[in-house]
Amino acid sequence: MSIRLALKDQAMRLGVWKWINNCHRQQTYLKRCLSSSEPASGLPEYVKIVEVGPRDGLQNIKKFVPTDVKIELIHRLANTGLPVVEITSFVSPKWVPQMADNAEVLRGVNKNPNVSYPVLTPNLKGFNAAIEAGAEEIAIFGAVSETFTKKNVNSTIKDSLESFYVVCEEAKKRNIKIRGYISCVLGCPYEGKIEPSAVAYVASKLISMGCYEISLGDTIGVGTPGSMAAMLREVKKVVPVTKLAVHCHDTYGQALANILTAIQMGVSVVDSSVAGLGGCPYAKGASGNVATEDVVYMLNGLNVKTGVDLDSVIEAGKYITDFIGTRPESKVSRAIAKL
Repeated sequence: MSIRLALKDQAMRLGVWKWINNCHRQQTYLKRCLSSSEPASGLPEYVKIVEVGPRDGLQNIKKFVPTDVKIELIHRLANTGLPVVEITSFVSPKWVPQMADNAEVLRGVNKNPNVSYPVLTPNLKGFNAAIEAGAEEIAIFGAVSETFTKKNVNSTIKDSLESFYVVCEEAKKRNIKIRGYISCVLGCPYEGKIEPSAVAYVASKLISMGCYEISLGDTIGVGTPGSMAAMLREVKKVVPVTKLAVHCHDTYGQALANILTAIQMGVSVVDSSVAGLGGCPYAKGASGNVATEDVVYMLNGLNVKTGVDLDSVIEAGKYITDFIGTRPESKVSRAIAKL
């Protein structure tokens, strides 16, 4: 072997070893940071994470994500240990073009029996289309702001609740599980501050319709631990805390603090989006959802079980952001990439 080839071979070997050592350092660092013991005092032993990336995360992405890429993302997320992956929305493609392939996505997913795959249905037309495509769980979504409701579903709060009632009745006839979303619980882009009593009112209505769980959404990410606590105190008066979830956007960097406040108050279900993807087409200025990677990392550090493999979620986030052509918004993903 020539000297040049020998040097090239040695360089390649060193490069491989550098990569191996780098991976080893990353895993050693994570294990050291996330050593297991009892959960911190006052926290639940287990938190269910609802992954909303394939729906809420992608809906605001301008570049159309092909059906096969969406399905691959869903499969990757379902293999991380996540118990729930919300996969699409049966809305008009005129308003949300990214979800135009909703039926193809739902039919194309190879479902893991240990994972739930809810879909969003804004009205009876969307519900019927979802059922025809094979949906086994749906989500309905309302808001506590009249202006936001008008822009989001072209309706008043009262009329939207009546529409949801019809959907829920049909779902119950078919033994379809129903999850309820409430948007703008800590602030509205059009009306500003939201009174906690308004959130409690809508939450009580959705529970009475048959929703098994209510996800409380800080749609524009303006909430703080103080406003989160005040809102939850009011909602807990009319809905058992075991039926509540939180859905936080990270516009002002408060999402993890708000989630910690919520779980300290008994909430044990958290919505999040892989790589921090997201936004809302009807909420100007809203940033992405809190990143699943960051939520898992925090809960691991608190020794709260999630059943989710952090490394696998990071890889899933890299897969979709590489396709879209962006960096993950997850601070954990970015930090690990630098190790």
